[in-house]
Amino acid sequence: MATDALLVLCTCPDVESAQRIAHQLVASRLAACVNLLPGLTSVYRWDDAVQTAEETLLLVKTGRACYAALEETLRAIHPYELPEIVALPVEQGLAGYLDWIRQCTNLS
Repeated sequence: MATDALLVLCTCPDVESAQRIAHQLVASRLAACVNLLPGLTSVYRWDDAVQTAEETLLLVKTGRACYAALEETLRAIHPYELPEIVALPVEQGLAGYLDWIRQCTNLS
């Protein structure tokens, strides 16, 4: 059974911008928690060429009710022209943890 929780993936060019974005998302209650995974190597196509970059991945825990505002905020504050913003539904999880996400993001 699906929940209202989402896991949003977003890459950042460096740890500093990732920390700034994470803090803003949590402070504005658009996310309950954001994990930063530095040291990620991304290989992607951009400007019709294969590119490679070192990035920091954000794992954003939020709820469906916050997604539109979270996406809008990410687009406004993210340094990339086209940021990766991919939301995955959380199908199952520890009930207490899912409740905590809901409480932290004002979803209750």
